[in-house]
Amino acid sequence: MLITELYNGQGLGNQLWSYVATRALALDRGLDFGIMSPEKFKGKDFLDLDFGKRVEGGSGPEGGPPDTLPLGITNYYAEKDVWHPKFNCDIRDFDPGLLSVPDNTKLEGYFQSEKIILHRKKEVREWLKVKPAFDRRDFSGENICVMNIRGGEYKGTPDLILPRSYWTGAAANMLRFNPALEFVVITDDLKYARKLLPEYKAFHFDIGGDYSAVKNARYLILANSSFAFFPAWTSETVKRVIAPKYWARHNVSDGFWACAFNLYRDWLWQDRDGHLATYAECAAEYGKYKAANAIDSFGPRPRGGERPGGRWTPSALVKRAVSKAKRIYWGY
Repeated sequence: MLITELYNGQGLGNQLWSYVATRALALDRGLDFGIMSPEKFKGKDFLDLDFGKRVEGGSGPEGGPPDTLPLGITNYYAEKDVWHPKFNCDIRDFDPGLLSVPDNTKLEGYFQSEKIILHRKKEVREWLKVKPAFDRRDFSGENICVMNIRGGEYKGTPDLILPRSYWTGAAANMLRFNPALEFVVITDDLKYARKLLPEYKAFHFDIGGDYSAVKNARYLILANSSFAFFPAWTSETVKRVIAPKYWARHNVSDGFWACAFNLYRDWLWQDRDGHLATYAECAAEYGKYKAANAIDSFGPRPRGGERPGGRWTPSALVKRAVSKAKRIYWGY
């Protein structure tokens, strides 16, 4: 059995990545899966998830590593991170070690790589089917573009919060595809969104309403937030998606992605000058950047003596001091 844990500090997007990746990895191996702390799931009102086999026992801090493992779980694997020493941020990419973890392992990480789930897209759509009562289609018209603006704690991080120029540039780009488009904003922060883009109507429903409004849109302009990934990726109506190039470091990147696995197929990626690039163009550019900057030689984030991400057995588990620094998760 492969398991992971849901945490209070995660947003919905992070929780869904943990759930979907663990379930997909287990399915590929013909193994059972289970989810620790399913009661912490933030989408329980509008998504009826199968949490797999019951997981009993286990303890430890949010984000791991665990102090004790659940009953029957004998291994722990933390997704490998990669730290950019100049920009002081996580630029991790797909970790192939996830494909070969042994049975009875607890997984920890972000897992936000399409390589884990792309071949399971049909199944993921079924797993994440929105309950009919929450599946709003107010903004599903042929000539409506939904902007999913993230405010909240992002506002305190200048490297992360997207400027007005990103949104106005993306709107101009969308109008090239459909000149009849009208724009509406779906956001977690109405006050901020109305100040940022006063020319557009802004809405915030419950979390399920926001999720389904994104899922059912025809045209999408996204923030660098994992909240919007699954509604956009599982959508059966969307025609165009524009997202910020370099994702969580759109504002400052000199060519790196934070994280590298956040470069997704089928979307268009807008840079700081408003130019659009395809997945293939971005991937080719990043390949050259990696070679020129020796990215493959970068190590994990310095952790003050904590062992870097990798496989742990119970005898090797160590207690990690709880950081006093505020942790920001890329999701609602």
